[in-house]
Formats: sequence, structure tokens, C-alpha cells
Amino acid sequence: MRKSRAKKRILLPDPKFGDTLVTRFVNTMMMSGKKNLAFKIFYDAMDIVEKNKSDEESTLDVWKKALSNVMPQVEVRSRRIGGATFQIPMEIRAERKQFYAMSWMIKFARKRNEKSMAQKLANEILAAYKEEGASIKKKTEVHKMAEANKAFSHFRF
Repeated sequence: MRKSRAKKRILLPDPKFGDTLVTRFVNTMMMSGKKNLAFKIFYDAMDIVEKNKSDEESTLDVWKKALSNVMPQVEVRSRRIGGATFQIPMEIRAERKQFYAMSWMIKFARKRNEKSMAQKLANEILAAYKEEGASIKKKTEVHKMAEANKAFSHFRF
């Protein structure tokens, strides 16, 4: 759009937990417009998390903690200055943090070797809750990249 920013669409809360963040996660996970299937996978994964968790926290709290554990704080952005391209570390907006966390959790859940997608997602959520697993590894990788390029932080735009 040339003139103005696109308006933020209002997300409806999901039917089981009544949380818009869950709806956003399901929308990210959805393929080919199959939202009911995505909700079924998510709710099945939450049931598996309920059985396997050790704390007295609710499953939604476990999922939110796992999501916050995966959220990166900084990222590197490429910027061309005087013929050279520098990787400049920058802080991330809150919505972008959530997007990265959700997409990494879904991406690495899909790569796991369990039978069903619900099982894969549940195990990825539990791994992220315990601060281990592939999505946490990706977060530390991004943070290391930002730390290595700290010297170029004065080029911020």
C-alpha cells in the first residue's frame, strides 16, 4: 500500500481456551486453509502436554512459557554501507518476536520424528518449556550472531 499502513485485523479468541494468541498460533500452523484440522492438532497436542507435564501449571501456561522461552530478543539485519554489507544487531518488536517463536516451534515440530503432528508439537512444546530442543537452539544461534556483530551496532538506522 502506498498511502497508509494496513489495518490490523482483529483475531477472534479460540473456542477452548478463549485466547487470541492460540488463534494466532493455529493460523500460523494452518496449511491450505484447513483451520479445523489445525485446531484439532493443537488441542490434541495440548492434551498430550497435559499428560506429560510435571508441574501444577495449566497446559496453556506451559505453552505460553515455552513460547516466551523461544522468543528472540535481538536479530541481525543487513545494511549496505559504503560498498560493504554489515550485519547490524537490532532489538525486535513484540509482534515479530511472537512470529519468530511460533514459526520456529512449528517448523522444528514438523521436522521431528514422532508419528502424528500433535505428538511432534507436544514434544516440541515440552522441550521449549524445559529450555532445550531445536527451537531454543535456533534462538541461541540468532543471539550469538547478534553478539558477534555487536561492533557494528553504531550503524543502526
